[in-house]
Amino acid sequence: MRSRPLLLLSLLCLVGCGRSGDRPNQIETHRAVSSTPTAPSPSAARTTSALPSSTATAAPLGSSPLCPTNMSLVHGSYCPAVQQICLERPKVLGGSGKHHCKRYAPSRCLAESRRKQMRFCMDRYEWPNRKGVLPRTLVSWPEARKFCSSVGKRLCTVEEFNFACEGESMKAHVYGSERSNTICNAGQRYIERTFNYSKHDACMADEACRKEFERLDQRVPTGSKPGCVSDHGVYDLNGNANEWVFRTDQRHPKRSGLKGGWWGPVRNRCRPMTTFHLEGDYGYEVGFRCCKDAS
Repeated sequence: MRSRPLLLLSLLCLVGCGRSGDRPNQIETHRAVSSTPTAPSPSAARTTSALPSSTATAAPLGSSPLCPTNMSLVHGSYCPAVQQICLERPKVLGGSGKHHCKRYAPSRCLAESRRKQMRFCMDRYEWPNRKGVLPRTLVSWPEARKFCSSVGKRLCTVEEFNFACEGESMKAHVYGSERSNTICNAGQRYIERTFNYSKHDACMADEACRKEFERLDQRVPTGSKPGCVSDHGVYDLNGNANEWVFRTDQRHPKRSGLKGGWWGPVRNRCRPMTTFHLEGDYGYEVGFRCCKDAS
């Protein structure tokens, strides 16, 4: 299947990162600030491996012998259906004049009896999974799968991304319930796209394509935002690059989903997903990371 560029990806993200809206397992409602929020579930425990007493440097958050180096063990109780109530809208507009929620009440699990125990390994950083390196973008969903497979891993599923980002307390954003454009690389100004990009390697080899990409590019090195980290030590799950995930309930060519948001003025939350881009699509802000079963 011939890949087609995401000609409208920037504009699509500006209307909330997806015409399809949030996934059916997320209910978002709105009420006044004076409403009484529901108490959250206990937060996921932050676990690190024990180090010899002679070693002053602590192991990275999420390190485990069950996972390869530079991957975090993500484990705990996952809620498949979450209610997130917006308490406050910002004065500053997002894409297409839409107000993104500034602050959420603590999330409530709508399916306590169906909570699912999860345990898997996730790349600590966006591909190529090296701290301090810019994440790779302009990559299609099949290419992302091949990259992961080449190192003995796989694309993360929708549920894996959700849980790694929000933890057991079902946070709206990886860092909490109140939106920030500084904790993660998010909310940057929108720059209009006027170029039909090639995929990554071809674009970087073509001067015109590369220069136009550099004009729009607002990525930051992975792991350079120390507060943009999950309960299990995974960085940049919101903002920076939109990330491909595997929609296990779909068939070709609709198994592709985009999670986490990117550097632009979009939702940049844990649960929402863009679902209308086919597997062969790619964009200047679209990247990925890999997952693996815990051994």
